Amino acid sequence: MALTPQNNQAFLREVDEELRRDQVAHLGRRYGLWIALAIVLLLAGFGGWLWWQHHQTEKAAEQGMLLQQAMDDLGASRVNAAAAPLATLANSDRDGYRASAKFVQADILLNKQDLKGAAAKFAEVANDSSMPVEFRDLALVRQTAAEYDTLQPQAVVDRLRGLATKQSPWFGSAGEMVAIAYIRLNRRDLAGKMFGEIAETQSVPESIRQRAVQMASALGVEPAAPKAPTTHTSEEKNAG
Repeated sequence: MALTPQNNQAFLREVDEELRRDQVAHLGRRYGLWIALAIVLLLAGFGGWLWWQHHQTEKAAEQGMLLQQAMDDLGASRVNAAAAPLATLANSDRDGYRASAKFVQADILLNKQDLKGAAAKFAEVANDSSMPVEFRDLALVRQTAAEYDTLQPQAVVDRLRGLATKQSPWFGSAGEMVAIAYIRLNRRDLAGKMFGEIAETQSVPESIRQRAVQMASALGVEPAAPKAPTTHTSEEKNAG
């Protein structure tokens, strides 16, 4: 007896489903081991990634506690106690902690009047190509300040020329050192121009601008009113 269209469609669906089951069974017999191995590797990789993320979070928290411990010790004048955690953080694989530790180590040396040691510590950050440029630029400014009296004026100009511009967040400090170097080079015209630009730049810390106004006036330059900043500066809290 012939199949009706409805029965024919149902029969075809059953054949199609049976064929699919046979294909799956065949694939399972042929590739089952490899598929299982791939799933295991995928799960292991995902588990490893989760562990790494967790490990990194725990490691960052531990280093944050170490930095806080060092700051607490320094706040209580326990400089020797702060040495160990700072030494650990100075070798951190995290840029922020590594830079912070070395900056603090350098400041401790500055407080001991060890300018050479402080400059060397700042230089470690300035010369670390893996560090973000913001850390390196700040370290270069502070290194130069620490060893300023031992440097030739032209060396100061060459070292800080790229930071002694209005676009630099360190224009105040870098520009001031370059301007003084110009005076030592008997280039009062360049010094007066630099001091004038510093005095006119609103993003430069007020204390530096006031000094620049006085120096510019002494060199025959009358600065205009401060101009609005073109970039944000993080120098204000480091000025003094």
